[in-house]
Amino acid sequence: MKENYVIGIDFGTDSVRALVVNANTGYQAGTAVAEYSRWKEGKFCDASVSQFRQHPLDYLEGLESAVLGALNQSPAHVRENIKGISVDTTGSTPVAVDKNGTPLSLLPEFAENPNGMFILWKDHTANAEADEINQLAHSWPTDYTKYVGGIYSSEWFWAKILRTLRVDESVRDHAYSWVEHCDWISAELTGVTDPLTLKRSRCAAGHKALWHQEFEGLPSNAFFTELDPLLDGLRDRLFTDTATSDQVMGTISQAWATKLGIPADVVIGVGAFDAHMGAVGALIEPYSLCKVIGTSTCDMLVAPNDEVGHLLIKGICGQVDGSIVPGMLGMEAGQSAFGDIYAWFAKLVVEPVRTLLGEEAAQELSKKLIPHLAAQAAQLPVTEKDIIAVDWLNGRRTPDAKHTLKGAILGLNLASDPARIFKALVEATAYGSKSIVERFRNEGVPIHQVIAIGGVAKKSSFVMQTLADVLNMPIKVAASEQACALGAAMFAAVAAGVYETLPEAQEAMNSGFDAVYQPRLAQSAVYQTLYQKYLQSGAFLENEFFQKTTIVPANSYSDTF
Repeated sequence: MKENYVIGIDFGTDSVRALVVNANTGYQAGTAVAEYSRWKEGKFCDASVSQFRQHPLDYLEGLESAVLGALNQSPAHVRENIKGISVDTTGSTPVAVDKNGTPLSLLPEFAENPNGMFILWKDHTANAEADEINQLAHSWPTDYTKYVGGIYSSEWFWAKILRTLRVDESVRDHAYSWVEHCDWISAELTGVTDPLTLKRSRCAAGHKALWHQEFEGLPSNAFFTELDPLLDGLRDRLFTDTATSDQVMGTISQAWATKLGIPADVVIGVGAFDAHMGAVGALIEPYSLCKVIGTSTCDMLVAPNDEVGHLLIKGICGQVDGSIVPGMLGMEAGQSAFGDIYAWFAKLVVEPVRTLLGEEAAQELSKKLIPHLAAQAAQLPVTEKDIIAVDWLNGRRTPDAKHTLKGAILGLNLASDPARIFKALVEATAYGSKSIVERFRNEGVPIHQVIAIGGVAKKSSFVMQTLADVLNMPIKVAASEQACALGAAMFAAVAAGVYETLPEAQEAMNSGFDAVYQPRLAQSAVYQTLYQKYLQSGAFLENEFFQKTTIVPANSYSDTF
């Protein structure tokens, strides 16, 4: 039998990963990772105002480097047998483009302008705009937020566009349309980036851009014009139809085929968000919660439309037909910070060492600190008097998006050492996960099992055991360290015609599971009490502390507390 190979490409927050897979057997022939050089230097970002931007050159250079690296690891015959490529990206990560679909920051006059770059998923500069969208949508004859949990987020498409148009006249004058990262990079591989004709991802459009079949596409121009006249007419320069990721974006361009050294007839699939393709790579099935655990989390669910399609689930990141698995209702939730919280705590410890003892000492400590704290924390008892932390250090994504919120640590005393504080932070991220599970259940969507993928899931047994204890559910960890890229490869196999359906690709190409964390009954019982304290603490922060504190402009809120 002739061997068919496909490439899955996963654009994460810090780097891009490429995975070459034998579509017939699932054998992973090669993989490589390329960091974003400009992002690594901290360019175009300002964390003090939650501004996070990425230059398209980071994506293009990273794509070429990662794919070539993965192919160079593979046997020589693999290149000539590549049949398809599909990509996943972070999202919502939109960019302003000209009439040709070129991101403005690839034009000389915008090369250093952050507003002409991709606005990363965790950019929260548009909090005020998100509030305006919610206020108008909830008073409009059609509530356009009803399929995205009833709350529009500053992390999403329209809020970011409106914010950019308001603050940058030059971008406003030159932006013909806007494109999500997963759509642009897939189109770029085909060489056809016309924003009026390129296929738009059902996943990105439905979860982040208010697209729905009931609305015959996007919300009406009248709605956007009422929101702000700056948006008048933009709807006509975007899209009406969307495509699921088993469909074809096009054929690879000659330029990219030459760069990568692969055949000129390679099929490029329609892209999607990383978490959605990661869930596919991890063998998501109906009513399984797939948690993609890294710097943040995305929690994915699928279910038959005829069983849950009538529900409007409050406070999540959307419910979209075909956004994860074609033919199923895809539901998304998640936390704005997870591993980022552990990294923040580590930085608190490491930075003084860097200042006082130098870079070498800081680097050595940085490598050992989190594993050391996790080992110590694992030895601590779980008691009802433990420290309580709230995990909103980057705001709250779900349930009920509100990115102006802040985190907290409560119940400290003079015996509160680093291990106890770290344990509380890990528990806080687990409580945040539990609040998502409880919201789905309370809204009528059962959850039968939990599947975990991502860096934290693979690297930290302490975090995963704590999560199993707090959720009081077993957690299966996917064996593949590149589940998102593997999911993209599965979609590439379907788009390229190696398989007719996604389940066939999953059956042939999956890597299975390599760990299962069972909840410990004694710890789970205590965590039920601690979880109630977490809820009470969060309610105090949201309804008492923040409501009674002076409100400041959106562009400076992060310096208030």
